[in-house]
Amino acid sequence: MTALKEIIVTADDFGRSSAINAAVMQAHRKGVLTSASLMVAGEAVEEAVVLAQETPSLAVGLHLVVVGGRAALLPGEIPHLVDNSGRFPDDAVLVGLRYFLSRTHQEELAQELAAQFERFAATGLPLSHVDGHFHMHVHPTVFQLLLPLAEQYGAAGLRLPRDDFWFALGYDRQRAGQKAGWAIAYALLCRWCLGHLRDRGLAVTHRVYGLMQTGQMQEAYVVNLLRRLEVPTAELYFHPSTDPVSEFLGPNPGDLATLLSPAVRQVIQERGLRLATYPTLNQVR
Repeated sequence: MTALKEIIVTADDFGRSSAINAAVMQAHRKGVLTSASLMVAGEAVEEAVVLAQETPSLAVGLHLVVVGGRAALLPGEIPHLVDNSGRFPDDAVLVGLRYFLSRTHQEELAQELAAQFERFAATGLPLSHVDGHFHMHVHPTVFQLLLPLAEQYGAAGLRLPRDDFWFALGYDRQRAGQKAGWAIAYALLCRWCLGHLRDRGLAVTHRVYGLMQTGQMQEAYVVNLLRRLEVPTAELYFHPSTDPVSEFLGPNPGDLATLLSPAVRQVIQERGLRLATYPTLNQVR
């Protein structure tokens, strides 16, 4: 296989909290982070936008939230999607079924997605890429609604979570059943998404790493991954935070430590890998 030439290194949940914002800036200025995905309705989004505007070398994309987080629209505008506080339910399976089956949910979802893209545009930041909280952006209903918006607002790329189940299992056999379920579900979803990306100008990478080790992107895993990878392009995503309290699935300070690791930077240099962003990536499928 062709040796890996370009890697995108992304932090998710930018704007969710000040601790995450601080971690993103540390990882970009002192580590290997190239990109961040912005929650436009996050508690600390205004701070994140200012930091990003002051740091044009950081590529910023839209982290769409349609489950387990705050909406951009008011509860009265999308009453079937959120509770009285404006928060989406945490149950991704239940939410996904509603989006798939209910015309009312689909109509409100279309309004909410448009509002999140518009909020991002209002920041004045170039739209590097689009991805989603809990990868709900690859849900068929969500994906079909976001594609024209991604093109309209000038997104350069889109994340398809095509992780490597067998590599991850070789590193850590814990939660093997859960990882197998994720691998099957996302392989099918990503294949479907790729079929709908024909003739679109959105870049995707050959692999995306972070799903199987979500919130647990330890230095040893990432170093081993970078040493062994042979695909031409890949995205590695993390959930860094400066908050000492870790969440198992992220955010946590462990992911930040990996992004700042001299060992990670060394293997990137040894292999001649180019740190990239979606706007600088060769458009490959």
